[in-house]
Amino acid sequence: MLTHPIFLAPDKFQQVLLQQFSSEGKQGEGWPGWDGAERKLAVLTMAFRYLDTYRDLLQEEGDRSNTFPKELYLCAVQELSRFPELVEDVLKLQRWTEILHSPAEEDKESRKKQVRPLFRHFRRIDACLQPREAFRGSDEIFCRVYTPDHSYVTIRSRLSCRVGEILALVKEKLQYSEDQPTQPANLILVAVTSSGEKAVFRPSDEAVFTTLGVNTHLFACEPAELESLIPLPEEIHWSPGDSKLHDMSAEEVANQLVVFDWELFSCVHEVEFVCYVFHGEQARWRPLNLELILQRCSEVQHWVATEILQCQSLPKRIQLLRKFIKIAALCKQQQDLLSFLALVLGLDNPAVSRLRLTWEGLPGKFRKQFQQFESIADPSRNHKSYRDLLASLRAPLIPFTPLLLKDLTFLHESCKTFHGELVNFEKMHKVAEMVRSIRRYRSTPLAMEAEPSPSHLQTKAYVRQLQVIDNQNLLFEMSSKLEPKDM
Repeated sequence: MLTHPIFLAPDKFQQVLLQQFSSEGKQGEGWPGWDGAERKLAVLTMAFRYLDTYRDLLQEEGDRSNTFPKELYLCAVQELSRFPELVEDVLKLQRWTEILHSPAEEDKESRKKQVRPLFRHFRRIDACLQPREAFRGSDEIFCRVYTPDHSYVTIRSRLSCRVGEILALVKEKLQYSEDQPTQPANLILVAVTSSGEKAVFRPSDEAVFTTLGVNTHLFACEPAELESLIPLPEEIHWSPGDSKLHDMSAEEVANQLVVFDWELFSCVHEVEFVCYVFHGEQARWRPLNLELILQRCSEVQHWVATEILQCQSLPKRIQLLRKFIKIAALCKQQQDLLSFLALVLGLDNPAVSRLRLTWEGLPGKFRKQFQQFESIADPSRNHKSYRDLLASLRAPLIPFTPLLLKDLTFLHESCKTFHGELVNFEKMHKVAEMVRSIRRYRSTPLAMEAEPSPSHLQTKAYVRQLQVIDNQNLLFEMSSKLEPKDM
């Protein structure tokens, strides 16, 4: 059921079900040995599986999705006199029309009351301490949009809105700004990374907020100003200092990493994996929550490098190295392979791995342990070490999501979806098996046994709003100042 969008668009799938239910095919015509009642019951069974699988996403769409169960319900009511055995399914369909309509309205009202800052663009402690909920396209969020002089306006927008709508909101804000004496005529929306790379969005692009990199910011400018855009000053300059991590226990940090990763992973609907790989920007349901997990993975990697390279004291740097290896071990022990591998890859960042004096100061026990971790992250033989580890674990666990997407992408590109006019169902079965594995990983709820320490709220806030440098050139510059090449 989760793979049908690959070969049959949801709207078309609904039309096919309606046509098959109303069709008066004779026995032997595509439905061998099935009479009219059996045929209609089979269609209704398929429809219920569809509605159950996509319930949350269909509720999100409101009237657009509610049309299908209503039409099917009306068709089924007309058939009751001929097929009284349909009565239970007709009542079930009636309940589905109510489920997709009424609760969605109530849910929308309750969600409107809390307009949420998006992931890392605001750093409000009260917001980051709340349990993570799945993002929906209709969610209203706050986000900053900068101008070329680095002043900004804060807009309130739907998560799924088009770029054209974002620019209209920005224009409206600038109209009342004292800093903008003249109204800009033609604005474009640009994503600017910390290294200065720019990506211009099209007015028709949707849900761009969750696609932003760790330290990527949105800028609105006129086309002639595009080349003048530069990253924010805090993304270019850095100041050395002691890490807050020195005052936190490795156990508490690892626990908070695991809990946050589990919240993020639990928010991802299974169909997001399919949409991300097979449909991209054309997907009916955008993989908003999956994009945030990928962003988090990158964030943790750069957090490791940032903390180590900002530390000027060699003994303290060695302590940080030990602590990160211990945190990685605890994440692995708690079956959070997302943070585990992100931490290992962060320690393997060339700007960190070149710090010879720092690594030489690490006790042999920790060096040996890290070598074992590196072997798990080794991509040789199609990531065999990681896959062996994954196969040995039982739910609940958090997989390394980028590799899961890589596997789906390889499957998509190496196998045709169609052979002529026939669907390649062997490919669909393989995709379904990968999606079922995600379901298995989440089949048991995560239970944290450790009692929260008095400082756990401080640690929780720290872990959920990591301050990172993701500009690799800047990280190399910091590394070279700590340990010049000739040392």
